Amino acid sequence: MDSRVAVVSGGGTGIGAAVAGVLASDGYDVLIVGRRGDVLTDAAARISFDCGRADAVTAVTADLTDPNQLDRVLAVLGGRTVDVVVNNAGGYLGGDTGTPAGIAAHWRANLDANVLTAVLLTETLRPALRRPGGRVILVSSIAAQRGGGGAYSAAKAALHGWAYDLAAQLGPEQITVNVVSPGYVAETEFFGDRMTAEGHAKRVAATLVGRAGLPDDIAEAVRYLASPAAGYVTGQVLGVNGGSVLGR
Repeated sequence: MDSRVAVVSGGGTGIGAAVAGVLASDGYDVLIVGRRGDVLTDAAARISFDCGRADAVTAVTADLTDPNQLDRVLAVLGGRTVDVVVNNAGGYLGGDTGTPAGIAAHWRANLDANVLTAVLLTETLRPALRRPGGRVILVSSIAAQRGGGGAYSAAKAALHGWAYDLAAQLGPEQITVNVVSPGYVAETEFFGDRMTAEGHAKRVAATLVGRAGLPDDIAEAVRYLASPAAGYVTGQVLGVNGGSVLGR
């Protein structure tokens, strides 16, 4: 029997690396995809060592906003069936919004990074998804539900609508599609050097559990949605935010 295969975009750091780690520890052969080859290679080696399986994680360097680079993922897969696709690539991209041209560039950059990467990777791998039993998981953000992030909020919200549509398309083939929507997660590159002690404290205070999220919190939610236990869960948005936004 072939080993199970998972593909994780943005898998070199933060949430993506944590997701790759839990899936590798569950026995998946994991492909982590991103633009920074050195970061991906280091993460692949570390996670493979930690889970005690040489080459459990393979790095694939590709810019998923470029349709011409998706073949790199297929080449490494080598025709194998894909059990799980985790679309984690993206982030908040700033920019000059003082002119119409700047606004257009800012919005396009956020839509490309957060939506187009997910669409292109998923559609590229769609023929290879396991039938029945495949899983497509999209990593969104609390900003999609409460706003506050401008173009980033809109881009992440777009993933929700697309997930509902994709779930309806793939459901008859017994493939599930779900969204994980994290709240404030510390120990990632998301904020860069923008986070202050005051900002951290404010975000923690907004939770009901009195702590920041960690990448492992999000990875465990992905682990559940990827598992056989979630075979009857599809077209859902799972908030993992410490109660800072209640279910809706």
